[in-house]
Amino acid sequence: MQILLLSPYHTGSHQAWADSLVRHSRASVELLSLPGRFWKWRMHGAAPSMARRFLESSLQPDLIVATDMLDLATFLGLTRGRTAQIPSVLYMHENQLLYPLPSDPKAGPMRRQHGERDLHYAFVNYLSMAAADRIVFNSQFHRSALLEAIPRFLRAFPDEVELPPFGALLEKSSVLSPGIEAPIGDEPWVSGGAPPLVFWNQRWEYDKRPEKFFAALESLADEGVEFRVALCGENFRQDPTEFLQARESLGGRIVQWGHASAPLYRSLMAEASVVVSTADHEFFGISIVEAMAHGCAAVLPRRLSYPELIPVELHPVCLYDDDASLLQQLRHFLRYPLAVREVGGRLRGAAGEHEWGELRDADDALFASMIALGPHS
Repeated sequence: MQILLLSPYHTGSHQAWADSLVRHSRASVELLSLPGRFWKWRMHGAAPSMARRFLESSLQPDLIVATDMLDLATFLGLTRGRTAQIPSVLYMHENQLLYPLPSDPKAGPMRRQHGERDLHYAFVNYLSMAAADRIVFNSQFHRSALLEAIPRFLRAFPDEVELPPFGALLEKSSVLSPGIEAPIGDEPWVSGGAPPLVFWNQRWEYDKRPEKFFAALESLADEGVEFRVALCGENFRQDPTEFLQARESLGGRIVQWGHASAPLYRSLMAEASVVVSTADHEFFGISIVEAMAHGCAAVLPRRLSYPELIPVELHPVCLYDDDASLLQQLRHFLRYPLAVREVGGRLRGAAGEHEWGELRDADDALFASMIALGPHS
C-alpha cells in the first residue's frame, strides 16, 4: 500500500500527526510538505506547488491523504492526468469557518480584514471536502460542528449555491483521533518536595484565552496556595501581553518560559500535577492528551472536544463550567496530591486509547478500504 501524504502547513500538531503516520503506518507513506508559515498563502499556493513536485516525481501512490490546509480540489485538478483514478482522503485538523474571531480586530490572523472572517478560506475547506472521497475529522465535536455549519455558511452567497446533502457529507466522513506518541519508559511522577507544577502547553494566542488561566493562578497565589508553573507552547507573537504581565506577577513561580526542548518538555509533563486549558477553540487537544498520558490531572472547559477526552465518570472533577469552578477544581488538585495521583492515573489510561500503537490498525484499515473502493465511491 503506497500513500502520498500532503502536509502543506508542516508544523505543530499537523507535523506531529504527519510524521507519526509516516513512522507508524504499515503502509509505505511518502511525505510532501511545506514549512508551517504564511498559512493564508499555503491555502492559496500550496496546491500548485505540490502538484508540480508530484508531477516531477516518479511516485505512483494507491491513495492520496491531504490535510485541511491544502486546496485539494485544485491539486486534483492540476494533476488529473495522474490522479484521476486515485482515491483521496482529507484529514481535518481544523477549519477556517469555525475558528473564533478576536475581540480586538487588530489582533490575530483576521487583522487584515479588521476582525471580519475572510470566507474564501472557509470555501477552500468546503471545496476540498467536496472533492475528497473520504473526510476524516480529529473529533466528533469537530465533525458535528462543521457539518452543521456548512449549509448556513453557503446560504450567505448570492446565487448558484450548491448546498450539499447533509447525508452525503456525513456518509463519507468519519472520526479518527490524530494519535500521540507513547511516553518513553515508565516516567514517574516526581516533585522532589517542590510545590506542585501547573502545566500550560498550548499556543500563546487569543483563542486559548491565556488571560483566564493567569487570572486563576493569580487568585490562587493571593490565597497563598503553593504552586509552580511551566509555560510551554508555540508563540507567534513578538509581545504576548498576557504572558509578559504574568511573568511579572507570578515571578519566581515560573520555572519554564516558552519553547522547551523535547527532553525537557517530556520531563516537565512527567513532573506536572495538572494541565489546564481555558481555550475558546479546540478541535481535538493533542497537547492535553500528551500531558494526560504522562499522568497529569486535567482541568478543562466542559465544551468543545474536551468532554470526548475525559472518561464520563471524571467529568465532575476535570471539566468546569465557569471561572469559579475553574478556580475550585484547580485549587483542589494543587492542595490534594492524592487526588492528582488518582485522577492522573485514570487519565493516563484514557490517553492510552489515543496512542499510535492503538490507532495504527484503524488508520491502516481505513486507508486499505479506500483503495479497495477506488475513487468517487
